[in-house]
Amino acid sequence: MSSLSAKYLFIAVISACILCLDQATKIFIHTQISMGEPKTVIENFFHISYVRNTGGAFGFFAESHDFFRFILFKFFPLICVGLIFMMLKQTHDRFQVLALSFILGGAGGNYLDRIRLGYVIDFIDWHIKDWHWPTFNVADAFIVIGICILLFIYIRQGNSLEKT
Repeated sequence: MSSLSAKYLFIAVISACILCLDQATKIFIHTQISMGEPKTVIENFFHISYVRNTGGAFGFFAESHDFFRFILFKFFPLICVGLIFMMLKQTHDRFQVLALSFILGGAGGNYLDRIRLGYVIDFIDWHIKDWHWPTFNVADAFIVIGICILLFIYIRQGNSLEKT
């Protein structure tokens, strides 16, 4: 197997595993947790709370016009996937490939929700007493981890992701 084939196999396996993990957790939440009834995991710190997010990150654009939301949530992600594949094609850095695979898998999980359900299932609810971080899901976590890895690479390389 050539190095290029191995890279794309790696990307496919990692992205598919993340997408499957994300969808499995969302199916569990959808079937086992009632909306509006958070389950305490750690008092005053962590709950499992079933939320249907019709907006973007942090619920942004949830109240926007349907056409705008269609473009933003169903068309724009396809452009982003194209950009990710362009970046993947140009890199041989293992960490960058891993980061982009995390982003691709997470984005795929959320995109599948939007196509299938019209909203994204969120359920991870971190908070300190009454201060809450916006509820998120496994896909969001992998997207953020992937972005953090890319930022680390960017900073380490002196402001140029294309130096790989």
